[in-house]
Amino acid sequence: MAGPVHYEVYIRKTAPSSWSLQIATEDRTHAIDTAEDLLRDGRAAAVRVTKETLDPDTMEFNSVTVFSRGAPEVRQSKAPVEDASGPRCSTAYDLYAPMARELIGRVLEDWLRRQGVTAFELLHRPDLAERLDATGVELQHAIQKVAVPEAQADGKPVHDLVRHYQKLSDAAIERLVTAGRKNRFPSLEHHSLADLAHRLEGQPERAFIMGGVIAGALVGLKNDRSRLDKLMDLAERAPMDGQPRAMVLVPIEQILCEMLGSRSGLADILGPSLDQGAALAAVVRMVAPREVGLLVHQDPRMALQVPAVEGPAARLGARIEIAEFPLLSAALARMVLRELMSPRRLRPADAAGEIDILRALATSLTATAGRLLTLEEVQNAFNERSKALVTADFVAAYVKGCSTVLCEAEALTRLCENVTGVANKRSAARWLSACVGSLRFETEMRQSSGQTAAQKLGVLAGLQRAVRACGLSERDETDICTSIGTVGGAVEGEARIVPLLARSPAPAPQKLAVLLRLAAGETAPLGPAADRAKAEAIKLFRAPEARAALVAAPEVLAPLKTLMKAAGLAA
Repeated sequence: MAGPVHYEVYIRKTAPSSWSLQIATEDRTHAIDTAEDLLRDGRAAAVRVTKETLDPDTMEFNSVTVFSRGAPEVRQSKAPVEDASGPRCSTAYDLYAPMARELIGRVLEDWLRRQGVTAFELLHRPDLAERLDATGVELQHAIQKVAVPEAQADGKPVHDLVRHYQKLSDAAIERLVTAGRKNRFPSLEHHSLADLAHRLEGQPERAFIMGGVIAGALVGLKNDRSRLDKLMDLAERAPMDGQPRAMVLVPIEQILCEMLGSRSGLADILGPSLDQGAALAAVVRMVAPREVGLLVHQDPRMALQVPAVEGPAARLGARIEIAEFPLLSAALARMVLRELMSPRRLRPADAAGEIDILRALATSLTATAGRLLTLEEVQNAFNERSKALVTADFVAAYVKGCSTVLCEAEALTRLCENVTGVANKRSAARWLSACVGSLRFETEMRQSSGQTAAQKLGVLAGLQRAVRACGLSERDETDICTSIGTVGGAVEGEARIVPLLARSPAPAPQKLAVLLRLAAGETAPLGPAADRAKAEAIKLFRAPEARAALVAAPEVLAPLKTLMKAAGLAA
């Protein structure tokens, strides 16, 4: 062992145990044989031989593993690191931070809903604080909902956190009740809001007091619609500019964020008759009234999907339009994105209507891109929503009302047009390809007696053009259009439309116009039928009597040139 190189044999007696040194030797073979014997005899669950080389400069050994056998090493989880900063909320003032209020709103959601208030009002109204403290059980459960996850995440004792938050809540309640007893929250029945804001300017607890004044003005209003109306009245009574105006508008905006952030509050304000999709469209119209108004003016059909915003919501929209509540605008826009990315159906009983409302939402949000949301965020949200549109359940509900397979194909084409994202487009294309490539589709188109063969070809041509406008991949588009063209070829072949046209006694220019429309895909789908029409048109062009007729009537040749270009017969 005096040399610069030697070998060490380590063993683990059980899989979870740590490595311990067994022997050290300068003979590599002896070290490996010893390790194998220890493992074979059962005296170790795992063995390892390392080569230790002495570095003459640092006089330290460099270790390299040359042999390892046995049970894999069990990695021990790291012990939780104690957070020296203590609990996330250390004083009663921390409970008024936005994240803390959001957490309070979650853990006391049911109690706040029963009282018809928000977390902000709970933190600024003495009567609510006393009412919550008197329940006992509600407050204790809320503290446990906060303490247990925090203890698991930070490795702190649960009981210590429960005691800490119990003391913190007691201190916050005591502070709020004491402020109420000292009449620190003046009533607006006897004071002007603007005067109060000017008097509070520069005071250390001006935000706390003004929050209590605004929250106190909502006492007795359990309906969110009436509460919103009252808040708009308060906003109109705020000072005209400067810090006093901000002192009034900030607590109003905070209450609005919490009020409109809940589904029940949103339904109460916009109206319970609106479904989820219409409610989201109304929110977009409220936060972007100018953009949506321009879209409705440009396309009156948008008004059928985007409900009008009236009453207190319209008053709020007018203030949002002048950028008075920027945090509320951003919060509502994010809420719309969250709902779009959630699995919840926008119109559970109307699959076709869900596509309509999604199209309206996409148009509206794209028009507001850059001001409220980025274009990438909007695209990602609709890509996520499109995943739900191509599931088997949704597609089945979507085509349930279709009485014919042609109706299904047209509906699925519309689905392909409205979904976004490469993968979703591909999934929608598979549904459409299976429909138009089915035997049922071909049989129905060939045997249907409700339309003539020419009408069927026109319908198939329109379906094919619609598929090309869906933005599918080249492969999917080619496969679907080929299937449609094949069915069109069968319909035309049975009716013998092209041969009958060729032998008809009609003038040559008229026959050429009809054949070229077939060949160009206007009155027949591109495929065998269009190819036969194109071949017959070429034959007709070469006929001397047809040439003579065209020369005799040059005014007829001009419209034919456009059809010839579309059919690929002219450059």
